[in-house]
Amino acid sequence: MSQPMIILYDVPSNIPQPWAPNIWRTVEETLHAIGAPPTSVKNDGRPVFSLPVVVDPIRSPQAPIVLSNANNIAEYLEVTYPGQYIFPSAILPSERFAARQVFPEGSRALQALFVHYIQEIFTKPLLPIMVPLSHQRLPERSQSHFLSGTTPSYLSVPPEREQAWRAVQEQFDFLANILDKNSGTDGDGVVAMGHELTYADFAIVSVLIWIEKVAPHDGWVRIRQWNGGRWGKLWERCKSCMDVF
Repeated sequence: MSQPMIILYDVPSNIPQPWAPNIWRTVEETLHAIGAPPTSVKNDGRPVFSLPVVVDPIRSPQAPIVLSNANNIAEYLEVTYPGQYIFPSAILPSERFAARQVFPEGSRALQALFVHYIQEIFTKPLLPIMVPLSHQRLPERSQSHFLSGTTPSYLSVPPEREQAWRAVQEQFDFLANILDKNSGTDGDGVVAMGHELTYADFAIVSVLIWIEKVAPHDGWVRIRQWNGGRWGKLWERCKSCMDVF
């Protein structure tokens, strides 16, 4: 009998790697069926279901843990499997490898606040650019449900597109100025908490991966050159954590 594996439910696309999650109606039935909790609630009280979701049957195969929201998943894995990466495979049993903490002691609250800023403020100017491009990466059956059946249009007029990218750059400039405070004796000036990678860095790099996968020529080419190349440096620091198993 094979060993239980952690199962990841993620957004399907024509990109052979994980990318930024989106919400669309076709996932709701599946997530209901596996008992996934909603990620949020709409103003009218209706639940919102989004990806990623994980199902962990390792400790209790008959009553597996089901989690939604990437932040909750990261915290759960670190608390439940401290000092281990769990790499599920369709062929091999789950394997455990030594891992460094991404939530150092006493940092959980501050990192949660930082991640909230990344998700709710930092990425907002990206949405008019990235949402239409992300729509093109979805399977056809999912495109029909994207944004309640509407098809978002890309900013095809060059002046509008450049103006949108300037708004994005303002957010990157602001964040770069904050992270520069970790230079010198306080850190290497690249990662969010001084010297070691933490979940806060993964929150930034998840945005960079989204851009690199969906807008490699119009987006990533620009951003990797901004702020003295610091975003490319952060990408390289996190590269060893980007492998897909």
